[in-house]
Amino acid sequence: MPLQVVNSPFNQEQVDLLNRLLPTLSETQQIWLSGYLTALQGAGSVVSAGTNLQAVPVASPVQPIASQEVTILFGSQTGNSQRLAKVLSSKLEEKGLQVTLSSMSNFKPNTIKKVRNLLIVVSTHGEGDPPDNALPFYEFLYSKRAPQLEEMKFAVLSLGDSSYEFFCKTGKDFDQRLAELNATRLTPRTDCDLDYDEPAGEWMENVVSSLTGVLDTPAPAASINMAVENGQSAGQLTYSRTSPFEAEVLENLNLNGRGSSRETRHLELSLEGSNLQYEPGDSLGVYPENNPMLVDTLIETMGWQPEEPVQVNKQGDVRSLRDALLNNYEITVLTKPLMEQAAKLSSANGLGELLESGREQDLRAYMKERDLLDLVQDFSFKGVPAAEFVSILRKMPARLYSIASSSKANPDEVHLTIRTVRYEANGRDRNGVASVQCAERLQAGDKLPVYIHQNPNFKLPASPDTSIIMIGPGTGVAPFRAFVQEREESGTEGKSWLFYGDQHFTTDFLYQIEWQRWLKDGILTRLDVAFSRDTAKKVYVQHRMLEKSKELFRWITEGAHVYVCGDEKHMAHDVHAALAIILEQEGGMSSDEAAAYLADMQQQKRYQRDVY
Repeated sequence: MPLQVVNSPFNQEQVDLLNRLLPTLSETQQIWLSGYLTALQGAGSVVSAGTNLQAVPVASPVQPIASQEVTILFGSQTGNSQRLAKVLSSKLEEKGLQVTLSSMSNFKPNTIKKVRNLLIVVSTHGEGDPPDNALPFYEFLYSKRAPQLEEMKFAVLSLGDSSYEFFCKTGKDFDQRLAELNATRLTPRTDCDLDYDEPAGEWMENVVSSLTGVLDTPAPAASINMAVENGQSAGQLTYSRTSPFEAEVLENLNLNGRGSSRETRHLELSLEGSNLQYEPGDSLGVYPENNPMLVDTLIETMGWQPEEPVQVNKQGDVRSLRDALLNNYEITVLTKPLMEQAAKLSSANGLGELLESGREQDLRAYMKERDLLDLVQDFSFKGVPAAEFVSILRKMPARLYSIASSSKANPDEVHLTIRTVRYEANGRDRNGVASVQCAERLQAGDKLPVYIHQNPNFKLPASPDTSIIMIGPGTGVAPFRAFVQEREESGTEGKSWLFYGDQHFTTDFLYQIEWQRWLKDGILTRLDVAFSRDTAKKVYVQHRMLEKSKELFRWITEGAHVYVCGDEKHMAHDVHAALAIILEQEGGMSSDEAAAYLADMQQQKRYQRDVY
């Protein structure tokens, strides 16, 4: 469309020149010119008649760069980093950049020298560890084989949970190592907590402006998230992490028998009318409600009024204090950022001493298994207004639970397997926020805010004839119930083998009748169980695996896919070690060869883990 003189700052001669020039420019040239003019404005320069563009010095730090090719690498355990990387890729492609998007496990490290613009989106897993699919690239960068990268520009977006000691460690490591290899930062690293939408969106806009020289208006966090969760544009009506669906409770049962020391809830929820879709291996995000007794005690201790209005988000929404503490804020976990902000609220409470340099271990020891009530009881916050105090709290994070059902077998329903958490610490009884709500305060007919959390890194094989080996003690068996239901409904011919473990056979064998029926009907090929408290010597799933090492090795070498779900710190580590031993004993491999074999299985998605 030709430029018109009306309402424009140009005279007719300038308009004629622009109308002759603009149609001849490619998209890349238009982007360059837009960035150039933005840079001139930022530097306080003015283009005068007869100016030679190449001779004008540009002092702005935001400049279009020479290369228009960008590589985005993601390292993701549950899928958040992968979805954010896809959103970033779309944003850059809209600007005319050539984008290569890849999992770190699929990227060839020996080509790193050719990359000019590298963007990393990565989460931190476990105790500061890289996600499974980030490990090969991480180890390469920290090896002697890593080259100098003087010609590379890079930026890192790091996801984590500030309640963990090694918050965002993997992202920090990548950022530090690339700088050590003499690569140049496009924009500073951003470390995101559980509520990552806004900081991730700001980082993306900074990256886009650094690569194109054009600074856009940042997109609202909600629109970024909708694109992340659903792969849809922000105007469509859809339920997501920032707009959850109110799912009705259909069934709430205790799976453990009488006399068990454990309580495990089987929850069935209706998704009717939501249009939410899921696949086996996905998770359900649940927004829980804090314990009303804990909330009331906290309000009473602080001398606040339950009905006092407080603002709960940047959009200006207001709720009563009690409602906000029940539903909007996390009050059962202490984090270092929270402690630092709390210390600023009252200089006389002595909290600053705990935050002094060199007392990191004391701080960690204090925060462990304490909550907000402990904090306000142990330190003086007298007179701090409720609105000011809640403004420093983290938003209530969703709890992710592996889905224990197949939508083919249970249309418009989703099932969960939730172990109730109760324990005593620091002189008080403690309760899991979501698990105890389900166990004590959730009835059929009640509703829970939920959304589907897709996990592309924990999926059944593409071929229905492929054998699968499932290792899931306790509630880790949940996704495998979904796997077997799906295979039964699909008439899959592939073999399946489940390793299951818990404390007692008579009281703790979750879904026992279903597994036995599937075994009888041939849907489940093999079942091996380990009940650790039924024998003098404790027996766990990894022991059963070693007992069946010859057949396990045969299944693996014939192409079976291996899945592990459950506790990351102990169980998953022990299972990984058992797999390595089996490869060494039955395959005659060295320890290094076994490790390489397992790494190759992970890269081929033949060894997948959903661990926490």
